Amino acid sequence: MKKRLWFSWLVLLSLLLILSGCGTGNTTGSSKSNAQVQPQEIIVSAAASLQDSLTELEQTYRQRNPGVKLTFNFDASGTLQKQIEQGAPVDLFISAGKSQVDALNQKNLLVKDSEINLLGNDLVLVVGKDNTDVKTIQDLTQASVQKISIGTPESVPAGKYAQESLIKLQLWDTLQPKFVFAKDVTQVLNYVEMGNAEAGLVYKSDVQGSTKVTVVATVPADSHQAIVYPAGVVAATKNKQVAEDFLKYLQSPEAQQVFVKHGFSILE
Repeated sequence: MKKRLWFSWLVLLSLLLILSGCGTGNTTGSSKSNAQVQPQEIIVSAAASLQDSLTELEQTYRQRNPGVKLTFNFDASGTLQKQIEQGAPVDLFISAGKSQVDALNQKNLLVKDSEINLLGNDLVLVVGKDNTDVKTIQDLTQASVQKISIGTPESVPAGKYAQESLIKLQLWDTLQPKFVFAKDVTQVLNYVEMGNAEAGLVYKSDVQGSTKVTVVATVPADSHQAIVYPAGVVAATKNKQVAEDFLKYLQSPEAQQVFVKHGFSILE
């Protein structure tokens, strides 16, 4: 009887050990499985004028790359540059001006040789849709035009281009009392749409979806530096390969056509 009881206990103990081992194995497998499905995240700091096009491209890219999560930070290029210099977690930087990328390169804050010129754009003069007084850039000198919005030249590339053009056209000094400076091109457009300024200088891409403004003139391309959108991988990234892959995708014919749809131009 004692032998039989002892044998029963031994069988029960063996079964418990086997089940415990199976449970441990399953838990480990589950942990590995959960780790595998965790998406790799990259943070993309991009010029405010890229918001519509990148938001559209995100949907397509996410469908094809479900293991990658894209987080965007849109702002003025100068503001984004300073954030990177101050150690903000960023993997990829897309600027609306070359000077911001050059400044980061000088401080070795971008991956060496990762910089590419992604896109081009045009600078245009916009007015409220009911404005019939302004038809040319020279018309900005009229008394009926009291406020003209441009981006702050020190931090907004579009504002810098506007300043260069107006100086070249010998209008800067005359128009200076009328300027309403904005933190980015999106704010410039909002000022004109809401009637807080009669006119504004923005990128062509910014007005694609607006029904409240009219483009009355394209600023002569030879009156300012060439408008290019450079991009580069941030040196502090923890997901260098993912950032490089997404940047490569943005250069693909499919992505470039989306940019064109939103008013950007393809660089030769």
